[in-house]
Amino acid sequence: MNWPATRKWCEPIWVVRTPAGGRHAAPRMRALVGLAVVLALVAGCTRGGGTRSAPAPSTTVDSTLAAQVPAPIRSARMVIVATDPIYQPSEFLAPDKALAGFDVDLFNAVAGKLALKTEWKTADFDDIIPGVAAGRYHLGVSSFTIRPDREEQVTMVSYFAAGTQWAARPGVAIDPDDACGKRVAVQSSTLQVNDLATRSAACTAAGKPAIQADEYLKQADLATAVSSGKDDALIADSPVSGYAVKQSGGTLTLVGRLYQAVRYGYVLPRDETDFGQALARALRQLMVEGTYAAILDKWGVSAGAISDPAVNPVVPSASASASPGP
Repeated sequence: MNWPATRKWCEPIWVVRTPAGGRHAAPRMRALVGLAVVLALVAGCTRGGGTRSAPAPSTTVDSTLAAQVPAPIRSARMVIVATDPIYQPSEFLAPDKALAGFDVDLFNAVAGKLALKTEWKTADFDDIIPGVAAGRYHLGVSSFTIRPDREEQVTMVSYFAAGTQWAARPGVAIDPDDACGKRVAVQSSTLQVNDLATRSAACTAAGKPAIQADEYLKQADLATAVSSGKDDALIADSPVSGYAVKQSGGTLTLVGRLYQAVRYGYVLPRDETDFGQALARALRQLMVEGTYAAILDKWGVSAGAISDPAVNPVVPSASASASPGP
């Protein structure tokens, strides 16, 4: 693989996409170097209107894993990561223009295990996998659902599970499996619109009141509608619902189970399976240390935790159509 030269500055590509084109839319024990080295890795991406990220959680370097990093990346001590920062809480731009999200925090910690700093570059979601395959980026981290068609193009390393999750006000009696007659907030052009339509049709077929789906353009509007009492519940991708609950200050709670779950994966060049194994082992170490759980809890997405990160995990072909992801 001819890796891109690591440079100090980023080259941001600003792209605005509708929900239908984005993630989760309808047709996302240690060997130490010397003594225990604590790294606070700052991910760089600061050219002009570009982005930067907050420091990663401090972690310790594993020299054995670091040795498995491809030589050009290892010698530069920098990994170039492509992301499309428009999907809160996975990857997005904070008010101060810093790159934020659980994807960012978690991968920065993974990189820290490998003695690497991260240089984040913004790119359109649909351009990331081709960019990794062509060698423009070392990795892609942008809530990519693991699918067989993607594993034919690149190597993928699983790190998180996402699906559909409901939320409501505490004390509100609502069962996602029997929401007939309820008002439910949903983001327009997402898989969940179809989900509600199917559920509502089942209600009317059984002689019960239909579900009233209130569609909104912005994710944040769902939480506002439910917290204010306008709607009885919201339905969204599980990271979105979890983050809404985390941010609500107790005015929202998750209800029901997470369903239609799929795995997210880091994207690497097809021939970099050894590098992928190093990433998977680094994830397992973060899980043992508690760093993995702490990062997910910070963003309210603990329901998506996995315990078995793997390189190119076998996934059914049906997941491409049944998944909430792109």
